[in-house]
Amino acid sequence: MTAQNSATHSTSIAVRPTAGQASGTGSSAGGVSGPATATTNSTGGDTGTDIGGRRSGTLLALLGVVAFSLTFPATAWGLESFGPWSLVALRSLLAAVIAGVFLLAGRVRPPAREHWAGLAIVAGGVVVGFPLLTTLALRTSTTSHAAVVVGLLPLTTAALSALRTGARPSRRFWAAAVSGAAIVLGFTLAQSGGSVSTGDAYLFGALLVCAAGYTEGARLARTLPGWQVIGWALVLCLPLSAAGSALGLAYEPVHLTGHGLVGLVWAAAGSTFLGLYVWYRGMAAIGAPRASQLQLAQPLLTLFWSVVLLGEELSPATPLAACAVLVCITATQRVK
Repeated sequence: MTAQNSATHSTSIAVRPTAGQASGTGSSAGGVSGPATATTNSTGGDTGTDIGGRRSGTLLALLGVVAFSLTFPATAWGLESFGPWSLVALRSLLAAVIAGVFLLAGRVRPPAREHWAGLAIVAGGVVVGFPLLTTLALRTSTTSHAAVVVGLLPLTTAALSALRTGARPSRRFWAAAVSGAAIVLGFTLAQSGGSVSTGDAYLFGALLVCAAGYTEGARLARTLPGWQVIGWALVLCLPLSAAGSALGLAYEPVHLTGHGLVGLVWAAAGSTFLGLYVWYRGMAAIGAPRASQLQLAQPLLTLFWSVVLLGEELSPATPLAACAVLVCITATQRVK
């Protein structure tokens, strides 16, 4: 999802959470009903059950971060076999089928009518917009470059959420957010020879639509479990995904390779659904603030995968820019 896309995503991804909201930022939208509350024994210490729950929650959240960090490399692999429109449509279609199975198995009732408009925004930003724009960007941009740009997603989401909710973050928050944006803009201009390339334009557009999906997903997650938010958003796009898959496969060339199939399956099952599932389960166990600190490692993990899986060579500025963005994100989380 940067992301997502997934890119996507979820963005956040999927990204990143805003103050007072238990939401994630990876290749997904939404959050959990609230952070878990620690239980103590009669001596005031944590019980063994609580400690075990936190450990398992931390492990689940880490698995989610790893799943999200693989989204861009998986997309790059998928593009070896499919066109960008086919890949995005097939990714959404497979993820929607998986989500539908889980919703049916859990006998989850459909959301109330007033939630469907918000779910449409989540679907447009996280299920369609972020994956499509980042996939188009990766035709000309490297995954390492995209990881740095989409690393700005948590800040974009926090800023958009503040505007959406009418919240007034501190001046230090906005200073850190603007600094992060300036770092990414300077990085993209330096990498593109002084101008914004078409790939960068796609990535910046992906940031905006995914942040909108995250923000609306966080609002919905106050009344719906986070995994159901993304699940119903995927199901909502099922007709569009099916039609898009048929058209894409009819008009775009297909050259099946092992990398291409693995990339498609991972982008759909790993990044879009499984990653979101373990991420929200982990965040429910350890709380959103602690989980969000774990997700700070996502851009650096993506850089690692881009070297190991894709053989990309990193310029000296790439890891430096990624670390600088992480510093800005950390600052915003401490001064909200």
